[in-house]
Amino acid sequence: MATSEALVPRRRGGLSRRRAITFYLLISPWLLGFILFTAGPMLFSFWISFQDYAIVNPPIWIGLQNYATLLEDPLVGVSLYNTLYYTILAVPLAMTTAMVLAMLLNQRFRGIALYRTIFYLPTIVPVVASTILWMWIYQPEWGLLNTALKMLGIPGPGWLNSEAWSKPALVLMAVWGSGGTMIIYLAGLQGVPEQLYEAASIDGATTWQRFWNVTIPMMTPTIFFTLVLGIIGSFQVFTVAFIATNGGPLDSTLFYMLYLFRNAFFFAKMGYASAMAWVLLVILLGLTAIQFAIAPRWVYYEGERRDTR
Repeated sequence: MATSEALVPRRRGGLSRRRAITFYLLISPWLLGFILFTAGPMLFSFWISFQDYAIVNPPIWIGLQNYATLLEDPLVGVSLYNTLYYTILAVPLAMTTAMVLAMLLNQRFRGIALYRTIFYLPTIVPVVASTILWMWIYQPEWGLLNTALKMLGIPGPGWLNSEAWSKPALVLMAVWGSGGTMIIYLAGLQGVPEQLYEAASIDGATTWQRFWNVTIPMMTPTIFFTLVLGIIGSFQVFTVAFIATNGGPLDSTLFYMLYLFRNAFFFAKMGYASAMAWVLLVILLGLTAIQFAIAPRWVYYEGERRDTR
């Protein structure tokens, strides 16, 4: 009897080992890809951030010189300002637009699937194609937008050719492409229990009160998720500015990633560009940590007891 009881743990141990081996075999392609194409390049980037590396020549160790140069480079400050300006405008505007659209498309009426598809389409349009389309719309002389403004008797600005209007123009393009966030909000809205709205209506709550006291609290996890991803994505804006303005006019759209790209592939300063990349990583980690630290004060998870003190 004792012998059979002793065999049970051994069998369980053998089964656990087989499961562990199977698990690691199944994830080995992903692990290999991660090591070769993500972790490896990241470690190499960190190493050459301390080097003077021009790709065609062997790297030369210069210590923290690249990071010291970052503090003295005026274009780093300009690019950070442009990126922060874009983030402060684009992220909340895109989130608000996505929320409004999601609430409108959460209604039940005939043809709702068609409307959802129409508003989601800008998200799946290739970035290059949509950027060229907006360049035509923003054309100062015969563009669609300025033509419409001229019909209303309003002189249109230079948009992408104007130092003052170039960043707002790119922000408007970001808002136009907020269909992905809209879908996430739509899924979140459909997960809000109808009983909460019914209870609020019985208590005499108005439409605004139901929205503010039921919809928003139940949507805070989704809003927090899109806020974190939105800020990370806005700090990495590159393609739109590269195609539409290439950083101009007068560096008004020289975003941080665009300046990093120039240093890496135009000026062959791969070590300096790697230092810029790691500084950006630290900035994003800091911003994300702050958001997670503040989140318990406003993010509500169903079933979670909140400490309001």
